[in-house]
Amino acid sequence: MTIKYLHTMVRVADLDTSKAFFELLGLKETRRWDNEGGRFTLMFMAPPGQEDCPVELTHNWDGDEGLPSDSRHFGHLAYSVDNIYEVCQHLMDNGVTINRPPRDGRMAFVRSPDNISIELLQAGDALAPAEPWVSMENIGHW
Repeated sequence: MTIKYLHTMVRVADLDTSKAFFELLGLKETRRWDNEGGRFTLMFMAPPGQEDCPVELTHNWDGDEGLPSDSRHFGHLAYSVDNIYEVCQHLMDNGVTINRPPRDGRMAFVRSPDNISIELLQAGDALAPAEPWVSMENIGHW
C-alpha cells in the first residue's frame, strides 16, 4: 500500500482575510479553483518551495451554517520557523493575538481569523528565553 500526503483542508468564512493571515506566516497562493456550480472556492497556500504541503482554504460562498463554531475538530496546523520571536513579533505588529507565547523559545500558538489553531515551532534548538515573551500570559484557547 502506498499513501501520499496531499493537503490539510480548513473552512474559512472570509477568503481574503484568511489569505492575508496565512501570507503573514509566509505562505503563498499556489492554486485556486472557483466552482460556480458548487458555489465554493478552493485556495491552496504553501510555504515557498514546499508547494507539495499545502493548506486548502475552502470558502463556501453561501456560508457554513451548522458547522462547529470553533474549528477545533481537526486539531491544528504546524509550521517550523527560523526565529520564533521574530515571527511572533511580526504577527503581533499586524494585529494577531499570540495565544500561547513562546516563553520557552520553542513553541507558540496563534489563531487564524476563522479560529484555526496554528502551532509555530522553532527550527533546531530552542532560542534562549527573552522578554517580552517570558512574561507574557496565555490568552484564550490554543
